[in-house]
Amino acid sequence: MTEPIRARYDRDGYVVLERLFGAADVAGWKAGIRGVLDEAGTPANGVFVGLAVRSPLLKAAAADLRLVGPLTEAIGPTVEFLSDKIVFKSTGVDFGTPWHQDWSYWHGIHKVSVWIALDDATPANGCLKVIPGSHRVVARHDGAADDGTGFDNRLDPRAVDESRAVALPAPAGTAVMFHDLLLHASFPNATGEDRWALISTYRDAAVSDPDCDDIAVWRHAFLVAGNR
Repeated sequence: MTEPIRARYDRDGYVVLERLFGAADVAGWKAGIRGVLDEAGTPANGVFVGLAVRSPLLKAAAADLRLVGPLTEAIGPTVEFLSDKIVFKSTGVDFGTPWHQDWSYWHGIHKVSVWIALDDATPANGCLKVIPGSHRVVARHDGAADDGTGFDNRLDPRAVDESRAVALPAPAGTAVMFHDLLLHASFPNATGEDRWALISTYRDAAVSDPDCDDIAVWRHAFLVAGNR
């Protein structure tokens, strides 16, 4: 697409960066993640937070220049990496993610997350779906969270106009960069096969963010662009 990244990001609240990374990148990161999980004695099941803290390979991935370029267009010249996680959809964790805004989990200044498909993501195996333009309003997160799947902050499904939703199928290596107020969810994984996604979160380090200074998983934050 020739439309500038910042224009798309401001209008829609997200930008799809198709096949930003190659097969070798994806395979290397998956191997590195398996190594982290093995060392931690944790199965590839659900969500695991804090990869860059444990792996130089994954720390470098969070600061990859192919990501930093789009991030500086969305955030500005000073970009700080906060934390990352791997999200697994599998036969054991096959449910969809409910509609929510990430900002409801951290508040403070607005952050940008980058969701990277480590396997081809489709509606059948749990790709993202979003409401374009929904990043302009803070939504009410009062949906019932009693289904045992986590996501304490979620919208009541009746408050979401699904006719506005856009599915984001993503070949492996594709990145989706999105605002923390973008309403997003994911489809369930009905294939019985694994679907991995790597998600990293960033902010503008030049802007004060006292509401988030004590978030434990962000204590290992580091700059990927600019100076404090």
